[in-house]
Amino acid sequence: MEIALCGLGRAGKTTLWSILTGREVPPGAKPETRRGVARVPDPRLDRLTALFEPKKHTPATVTYVDVLALERGTGRTDNPVLAELRPADALMLVLRAFDDPADPHPEGSIDPARDLELMETEFLLADLAVAQRRIERLDALIPKTNRPEDRAERELMHKVVASLESEQPLREAEFTADERKALRGFAFLTAKPLLVAVNLGEDDTTKIGAPPAELGLGALEGRSQVDVVALSARIEEEIAALSPEDAEAFRRELGIAEPALDRLIRASYRLLGLISFFTVGKDECRAWTIREGTDARTAAGTIHTDLERGFIRAEVIEWDRLLEAGSLAAARERGWLRLEGRDYVVRDGDVLHVRHAS
Repeated sequence: MEIALCGLGRAGKTTLWSILTGREVPPGAKPETRRGVARVPDPRLDRLTALFEPKKHTPATVTYVDVLALERGTGRTDNPVLAELRPADALMLVLRAFDDPADPHPEGSIDPARDLELMETEFLLADLAVAQRRIERLDALIPKTNRPEDRAERELMHKVVASLESEQPLREAEFTADERKALRGFAFLTAKPLLVAVNLGEDDTTKIGAPPAELGLGALEGRSQVDVVALSARIEEEIAALSPEDAEAFRRELGIAEPALDRLIRASYRLLGLISFFTVGKDECRAWTIREGTDARTAAGTIHTDLERGFIRAEVIEWDRLLEAGSLAAARERGWLRLEGRDYVVRDGDVLHVRHAS
């Protein structure tokens, strides 16, 4: 999973990227695109690791990409920063909600709702340019080839343009499953799930966990494939420098229930429809990320392609029942370890052991 952090300058985007990935960016460092990996916190995997005491503990990971700051007018140009956003599975739009006279906002004042509208407009314009260019190419191509698939694509592009011109992001437009599949190759920005990270001031921690309306973003309430997480990057940066015990005490003092990393990753999984399953043993306990609704054979291919090709059956047990049993052998004796076929839909928290032909 790859998530691209984007937003206006001085929003705290790079500070947040540093917190998520654990990679420090020195003050005054050259502005550039940065990639980093965050380990997904999962107490279920921690407890399974404590039970099996394996040689390796391997959590799932998320790749975060910190692109250069955007600005008003970005969507009207072939800005290379937009191209760096397109490969991402989702966008994390960082909105500034903190005031700092020593670090003025590029738009002159603090207004997250205005910044959200500005960024969404730039994404709409960028997508509109892509769709219109594609229509121009198809208009030139169809008289020569007269292929039905080209005419169908042109019709779909006109549908895209109509949605964008009405200021409707493509993630919220009505498309069939086949149409959405056809649109994937264009990597439209407004078709991507959007996670809005509201970067609060240090004195506004009471707003962490508040609904969008209380953050001045009521327009986001109920929107499809959009989620909002409020945090204070500066406070999270301070917490990251503490020992685990001191960090927990500091969070309790401020009334912060859990780290921003946990909340952002959980929101990302929810937006993208992702779940985790586990493999366990003395060599390794590992979390694997798949899309909700994935069958057992396809899930086996996430572990190794040979397991998918030679799939026979999967032994399956819920992670908490395995903990209750105390071992796979004990779970098998109690009849808690089920044999499932290739069409079994893997559920969040399942522990899988794949039987396969060599």
